[in-house]
Amino acid sequence: MAGAIAKMDKFSGEPEIFTDLIFGFTEEFVEDSSDSSSWSCSSNLDLDDGAIIDEDGDDENASILEESKAFWESQEDLLLTTLCRTTSVETKIRQATKEALRDISLVGVNCACEKMIGNSCGSCLQKEISNRLRIEGYNCFICKSKWRKSPEMPSGEHSYLEVVQNSPSAKGEVKIIIELNFRAQFEMARASEEYNRLINRLPEVFVGKIGRLLNLVKILCAASKKCMKERKMHMAPWRKHKYMLAKWHGSPDQPKVEPILSPISYIDRPTRPRASMLTFDLVDSLQGLHCTTMIKVV
Repeated sequence: MAGAIAKMDKFSGEPEIFTDLIFGFTEEFVEDSSDSSSWSCSSNLDLDDGAIIDEDGDDENASILEESKAFWESQEDLLLTTLCRTTSVETKIRQATKEALRDISLVGVNCACEKMIGNSCGSCLQKEISNRLRIEGYNCFICKSKWRKSPEMPSGEHSYLEVVQNSPSAKGEVKIIIELNFRAQFEMARASEEYNRLINRLPEVFVGKIGRLLNLVKILCAASKKCMKERKMHMAPWRKHKYMLAKWHGSPDQPKVEPILSPISYIDRPTRPRASMLTFDLVDSLQGLHCTTMIKVV
């Protein structure tokens, strides 16, 4: 979230530049995919230069380098293929989100929160975008995920936007995830050059179906695991696949509306006769009851 807000402040007077930098969407990936082969060639040259570790040419080291090169090339191909695929519903919501962010970059967000980043906070930015999308006719709301600590991963929480939309080509409803700080979720401080190159392919703001998001998470978590292994570093639990998946398995953060109960009417209830135990009304109401007089002899 901080990345999107920081860039909003930096390019607040230049909406076109702002949206181009924030949104690395399908159009960019389609153009970049044609240049992927040229990137692969340059990457091969870099790896080949580093492969000359000793003059004898150790076969084991060469095999490791070849395996590493093949892995990163395949991960980039999978990443670009997943990002390039899109549907008409995703494209419309993506464009609406892009326009909302452009407008917000010009007028700002009315935020008075204590934890502000720039001119607004992440929570207020999510609310503003959600409201704007709802005005445009999209069923958009904020989702929050929260999970407890387990032996496999620490506790945590995350918030994002979700749009539930009917798709003409699919049966039923389609969930579209809007993650305003997508790239930052996978950035690592001590990552390798290959991993950083892969992360730079990601859009700052992700708008896509939940299935597409889960595929990207799988690709990127495999890449982070490979990166840590090659650098002989420990894989942090909050970088693992299960932890990352938990971020986007939340529920709508909507206030619960208590059902309005209709007032209980006593008009239709039959009135029951009442008799006082302290008066003779009881005797009158129980005329058919046989009473036996009891005398206590002292």
